[in-house]
Formats: sequence, C-alpha cells, structure tokens
Amino acid sequence: MGGYFGVVSKRDALSDVFFGTDYHSHLGTRRAGIAAYDESIGLQREIHNISNSPFRTKFDHVFEDMKGTSAIGCISDYDPQPLLIRSKLGTYAICFVGIVQNAAELIDRYLNTSCGGHFDAMTGGNVNNTELVAALINQKDNFVDGIRFAQDEIEGTASIIILKDDGKIIAARDRLGRIPVQIGRREDGHCVAFDSFAYQKLDYEDERELGPAEIVEISTDYCRQLAPPGKEMRICSFLWSYYGFPTSTYEGVNVEVMRYRNGEIMAQNDNAAENVDGIDYIVGVPDSGTPHAIGYANESRIPFARAFIKYTPTWARSFTPTSQEVRSKVAKMKQIPVRELIKDKNLLFVDDSIVRGTQLKETVDFLYDNGAKAVHMRSACPPIMYGCKYLNFSRATGDMELIARRIIMELEGEEGFEHIEEYSDGTTERGKALRKTICDRFHFSSLEFQSLEGVIEAIGIDPCKLCTYCWNGKE
Repeated sequence: MGGYFGVVSKRDALSDVFFGTDYHSHLGTRRAGIAAYDESIGLQREIHNISNSPFRTKFDHVFEDMKGTSAIGCISDYDPQPLLIRSKLGTYAICFVGIVQNAAELIDRYLNTSCGGHFDAMTGGNVNNTELVAALINQKDNFVDGIRFAQDEIEGTASIIILKDDGKIIAARDRLGRIPVQIGRREDGHCVAFDSFAYQKLDYEDERELGPAEIVEISTDYCRQLAPPGKEMRICSFLWSYYGFPTSTYEGVNVEVMRYRNGEIMAQNDNAAENVDGIDYIVGVPDSGTPHAIGYANESRIPFARAFIKYTPTWARSFTPTSQEVRSKVAKMKQIPVRELIKDKNLLFVDDSIVRGTQLKETVDFLYDNGAKAVHMRSACPPIMYGCKYLNFSRATGDMELIARRIIMELEGEEGFEHIEEYSDGTTERGKALRKTICDRFHFSSLEFQSLEGVIEAIGIDPCKLCTYCWNGKE
C-alpha cells in the first residue's frame, strides 16, 4: 500500500522523518525515499530499493548526506518516490499513496494535449504514477486547484503530500478518505503521517485527522485549512482487519482493540452454533491473526496458545519474493513449531483473512506433521470476493486469484458469481458448500468466516463510512 511521514520544524527534521518513515514499514516492502528542504541548499532527495532489507539500513547515512528543517519520507509498494518536480507552481517534492486505475488514458490525454508533453519512462515503458499525479496537479494555477483536479481525474485513490520550496508541506487526503492523513504538533513544529503512533513516539501530540478530500498547509507555527472536507467517506475496512499496525488508530478506533472485539464476536457466533466443542487451544496465525485469536479465546474461555512462532530475526516481512514457490518456502521457514502445544491437540486457528489460499495447505500440513489431532480455521473477515481497485496492495490480486472465487467457479461456473452474497453467508446451502470444499481441500476440520455485519460491529463506526468492496463489491 504505502505510507508517509513529513515534518516542518524549527530545527533539523531529518531525524524525525527517518524514524517516522521507518515506523510505516508495515505498509510497504519495495521502495522508500526521503526529500528534505534546507534554506541554503534547497530541495534534496534520496530513494532506495528496500525489497530485501529494512528501511533504516538503506537510509542510516542520510544524516551525513542531507539536511533540512522540512522533510517528507515515503514507503511505497510500487513507484520510487518522492519525486522532485519543477513546474510553473515552483519546485517541489511529492509523494502519493493510492492507485491510478486509468493511468494509460490519462497519460495519452496529457501527451496529446500538452505542447511538448513527455514522461520519464521506467523499465518496460511504464510511467511513475507519482509523476503522473504531479503532471495533473501542474495543469492548474495553484496547488489546491491542481490537487482537486488530479483527484477528480483519477479513477482510484490519491492521498498526496507535497514539500514546497519554501519549506512548507501541503497534505491532501484522498477524495473519499479511504486512507488516513493525520496531523501532529510539537512546540517546534508540525508533522503529517499515515499512522499517528509514528509521531506520538517522537513526542508530537495529536492535532487532528483530516476529513475526506481535505487539504491543509503546515508550517512550524500552524496547520491551515486550504480546502474543506467532503461529506462522503469510505475508509478501508481492511486497515483494521489486516494492514493497520496494532497501535494505529483510524477515525478514533484502535486496530488492536477492534481485533479483540472482532474475535469476541466470532466466538459468540461459534458458541451460539455450538461449533467449538473439544477445542484445546485457540491459536492466532502470526502476526495479525493473533489479536483476533486473543479476543476469541477471551470470549470462549478456551486457552490461547502460540503453537508456532514466526522467526522474524531472519525472515522479516520486507522479504517478499516475487516467485510463489519461493514465497511458500519462506513462509514455511518462518514457522517454528512448539510441538508440546500441537501434538495430539484439537486446535482452532484464527487468521486475519483467507485471500488466495496458497499457503493454507502448507500451514495445515505443517501442523499435522507435528502431531495435531485436528485443525479448525476461522477467518477474521468475510470471504474476499473482489480484488481491491482502490488501493495498491503489495501484491495485486485479480478476482480469479481469490480462493473463494475459484471455488465458486468450480462449484457452479460463472453462474455462481450471480450468487456471491449467498456464498458469503455460511447459513445458506451455497455458503455451506463453499466452506466444505475449502475444508476438504485444505484438511480443515471446520471453517467459518466472520460475517460482514460482525466486522462492521467490531469497527464500530457508521457503515456508510466504510469501504467493504473486497467483500461485497459495493462501491
């Protein structure tokens, strides 16, 4: 997906941006960059590939190479950024988080209508979408109009952070607020972040969270609104289910607390259906499945256990091979069993989600190989039926890559896609068939998914403000 962190300060900002950006590493695994502004030097920029190494190891020299009282940093799953742009609006650094679904159309239109228009082509002829966003902004005579224009033209999502050549930062939340933009303050300046805990650890206090489509300018002394928020919001529900770090809070709802509550609701549903007889331990699939499992265990009064541990010192999350075969091998190498908690035990596992199902069989086989008597599986969200078209996750997922979609195709062909709501519901005949087929394929003793109503209840904000597209296809 990607994350960002920016600071405008009365003192050097590099240290805060270094640590603040590093705290967003859970949101991206491929590229990272920092741009800084110093009155005597101007704008500076550095970008690195972080595919197989943590952010901090690639940027630990930045304090010798760069300086400035204003800076922005970005973790990106795709395009290298921030970029330095020189235009009629001045020279500025820009980074954006989101996705541009209609990039090809916009590029063609820009090339055909702008005198001498061109883009810097990357390997394969692709265009950096951050450059495309900047090109759209530059069509207007000021940043506010340009950002509004870009967000209106883009099919997808664009949250934008700009570091200007006067040292001030402009921050714009995407048009429907699918991802957060949060402002912090300290006596020596202001900051902007995707995740507020990143600046809280640096002794900034919460100023406020921007509303959908809101644009602000921050300096050392103020956070000034340049454009008011819109009335509609569709923040991504999957932030709470999976992508958000446990200490993150979005729209006033903490991720860890939501996950406990979500697990409790799942346990209540299982208790009502009498689905948990004979379970020895509740186990979370680490890491993001663990808090859902803790909530489940607390409510069910069945002991929580860590039946296997993820070996993060060697296999950090930033290591994400492109080959599925290698990804599966890495997933296996991460898992270290606690055999005393597995052998001859009936285990109920809670995972944050079941997306492709590519690693499920390896995980279950791993447990049975270590002596498990039975493995039950619970997904902390509904069956994922639609690949996201609003955010750029680390590995884009087409609809037919999704395990639920593939099972529906096998059971009923394309006709089944007319009955997705039934397949999502475990009380219907189609829903039972979906679950049984997955159980048979992966040797689960039982399988259930959290309901959409359960996820919404666990988040606890107005359902009309939540994006649930990946589960029900509703925009």
